[in-house]
Amino acid sequence: MEKANVLEMKKIHKAFGGLKALVDVNIELRHGEIIGLVGDNAAGKSTLMKILSGAYHADEGSIFFNGREVAITNPRIAKQMGIEMIYQDLELCPNLDVPANLFLGREVITKPFIRFLKKRIMEDETVSILRKLKIDVKNPGLRIDKLSGGQQQAVAIGRAVSFNPKIVIMDEPTANLAVVEIDKVLDLTLRLKEHGISIIIISHRLDDVFRVSDRIYVLKHGCIAAVKEKAKTNKEEIIKLMFMEAHERQGQRARQ
Repeated sequence: MEKANVLEMKKIHKAFGGLKALVDVNIELRHGEIIGLVGDNAAGKSTLMKILSGAYHADEGSIFFNGREVAITNPRIAKQMGIEMIYQDLELCPNLDVPANLFLGREVITKPFIRFLKKRIMEDETVSILRKLKIDVKNPGLRIDKLSGGQQQAVAIGRAVSFNPKIVIMDEPTANLAVVEIDKVLDLTLRLKEHGISIIIISHRLDDVFRVSDRIYVLKHGCIAAVKEKAKTNKEEIIKLMFMEAHERQGQRARQ
């Protein structure tokens, strides 16, 4: 039985002045699925995900969440719906420790009179989240800037998961990481799927996309060039689709 869609983006258009960033883009994401979003620079990948996360507004098109049309007008609404985006710069505070980053903006405090941080509660909840996702940070009390790049990425993922999301968008999660750390981040991505979270991963690293994705969307010049089941394609075909011109794609479809 085919999984239902948690997300549908239909006929999305976005322009910046005279530049058409997205043209008639359609995306479907199933419950508990990972899709890869690939394409050359300026293909429209990040623009599309910023529309989904509320940072940008589409000029045209519709978004459906669990079958219901929604208006995502800002990031706060996206978060309330259960959509979390982890940007490439991670948006962590390097001078704060792991619990402070996980609870940044939603700190647990005493009330109603003198307000103090409930650090022990935040520390215990942080350990619980890290243990649940098998994130290897032996000392959560360390400042973020004392952690490795892979550990920082894992903390950013843990922070997103702490909001109990339905969808997590990961923008170049393995960029600038060592091979061992890449493996750990990809393993963590698969564990999110095991917890029922649907994931969209933007990456230039096709090896990573093929390791974790169920389906792959190829964007080119703001359009969907192809959608491929991972099991029915390969890196060579995806690379060809990323750089194939429109007239070649039309000819290819006509021959099929």
